[in-house]
Amino acid sequence: MSANVSRPSLLVADRWRDYALLDCGDGLKHERWGEITLVRPDPQIIWPRRRGEKESDARWENWDGFYHRSDTGGGKWEFRRPLPDHWKISYEPLGLTFKIHPTSFKHTGLFPEQAVNWDWFSAKIKTAKKLGREVNVLNLFGYTGAATVAAAKAGASVCHVDAAEGMVKWCKENAAHSGLAAAPIRYIADDCLKFARRELKRGRHYDAIIMDPPTYGRGATGEMWKLEEHLWELLTACRALLSEQPLFFLINAYTARLSPTVVANLLAELMHDRGGAITAGEVGLPIARDEKVLPCGIYGRWEA
Repeated sequence: MSANVSRPSLLVADRWRDYALLDCGDGLKHERWGEITLVRPDPQIIWPRRRGEKESDARWENWDGFYHRSDTGGGKWEFRRPLPDHWKISYEPLGLTFKIHPTSFKHTGLFPEQAVNWDWFSAKIKTAKKLGREVNVLNLFGYTGAATVAAAKAGASVCHVDAAEGMVKWCKENAAHSGLAAAPIRYIADDCLKFARRELKRGRHYDAIIMDPPTYGRGATGEMWKLEEHLWELLTACRALLSEQPLFFLINAYTARLSPTVVANLLAELMHDRGGAITAGEVGLPIARDEKVLPCGIYGRWEA
């Protein structure tokens, strides 16, 4: 009863109104986050920026924040005008609102390309709820909680786990911004692998699992995480946490060490006796100027 595996495909997050990827080139991306425009580096943008087009040239000069990468690592923001410490944008198709805050690591606290996954699993959760099922979701490496908030908005109970207490706090803020302050969300600051093992001992089970494992990382008490060494161990622990009738298993990744085919193979091995379907591929954002797509990461999905 092996799963049906589809070849890798590209999913494009093209339903945003508060966010837009305006242009890309020369290793930089120019984005609109609500009313604020930011320019940030992206290592995948190895094509040149078109020059000589008045509208495009003017757009590139019209930025509010510019992240300059340092030759020695890291970098810093340059702001042309005083900006708020944080502001909010909404993903209207699902009624979600998120806090945006430019961090010292160039990130803003949100990966807008992940909207394609929020749409997908929100529909699955809502369908299950209509059939009278309660849905419990485990979100590992949950970051600032966009997926957590999306799953809770769809009607699921969610356990959000991240090693960084600041990210867990940010998730709480995002839940409140989306009208979910009282939603059934457990906020856990912990090492994901250790937490999964403890959940097994406690006899807990989940109907769906979401994870976004990094290449390297440290747990809440300094535990070292290495993708190649620990991912399969985590996956098998999560497999044991699944309920008797699970809905889905979603893996996101932003590391070049994994390809969509590898993620599909991992899920096929993990869920070999569960049937269902597996899809894998890239997620990306449409570039407003010329309708190219910027690839932003990979995904693998198993669904019943």
